[in-house]
Amino acid sequence: MKREHVDEGKAIQKRTGKTFYLATRFLPERVRHATHVLYAFFRIADEVVDDADGVSPADQRAELESLRAQALGETEPEDPVLEAFQELKSRYDITDEEVNEFVDAMATDITRSRYDTYADLESYMRGSAASVGVMMTAIMEPEMEETALPHAVKLGEAFQLTNFLRDVREDVLERDRIYLPQETLREYGVDSEEIENLEYSEAFARAMKAELERAEELYREGVAGIRYLPEDCQLPVLLAAVLYAEHHALIRDQEYDVLSAEPSLSTSRKLWCLAKTRWHWHWNRDPEAVFQRVSAVPAAEREWPGLESGEGVPTR
Repeated sequence: MKREHVDEGKAIQKRTGKTFYLATRFLPERVRHATHVLYAFFRIADEVVDDADGVSPADQRAELESLRAQALGETEPEDPVLEAFQELKSRYDITDEEVNEFVDAMATDITRSRYDTYADLESYMRGSAASVGVMMTAIMEPEMEETALPHAVKLGEAFQLTNFLRDVREDVLERDRIYLPQETLREYGVDSEEIENLEYSEAFARAMKAELERAEELYREGVAGIRYLPEDCQLPVLLAAVLYAEHHALIRDQEYDVLSAEPSLSTSRKLWCLAKTRWHWHWNRDPEAVFQRVSAVPAAEREWPGLESGEGVPTR
């Protein structure tokens, strides 16, 4: 990949994905450059449907199909990011299926704004989040790729669920979308109109709590696979998980009221997450144990010895 193409991807990621960009900075160069390109490709496609004021559904779909053809190498790339993505796709044997899954998910956002069940939402995330995890795993080139992949899928879904829970207000106001499953809202007695009108209630808080806990189980499953990644990629991926999950602490601090104000991590809080994760990683290279020690995700039933002491967590 040409340096200017990598720099273009880096600029897009730095501008639009500050949290993930911070973790990306700790990746080895061989993976970091490819990550800039991947993220930029994802963002370009996402913006077709997210920043679509005044653009007809037909035009959005046509633009996505043009991006698909460029990404698959069927047409000449019209953008430096797409040119770099073509090279990356070939270099790391990223399948056409993963590209199609991702673009199809973006196309779903053109016409669909509600999801009745979590299974429906999970199907959407197979393209919008799981494909991202699969492609990221490909560029890291782990020796045990087949073992790592299911965990990468779960971690990608965890990140996306956190985004959905954080962005409820923004998604309603700017895109008329609600990603909270309708079955969850019905279970806790929340009407979609209440969310559309940004009406916070105790019932809404209970629904948010349930979805937050669902996301946290995905984090546990995802983080369990970090050990299968190359050693020089484990800390950066762990950092990304800790940073994304930190939004859960903010959401709980707001008593699950994401309708009045969107939770946002301050720079100082991100740096604190970074510092404590690196410190514990210095003493213990077990991703699960460190994640349990430093993240906002509550511990599962299994406990790690030594967590209550001031010492590092012992490695299994």
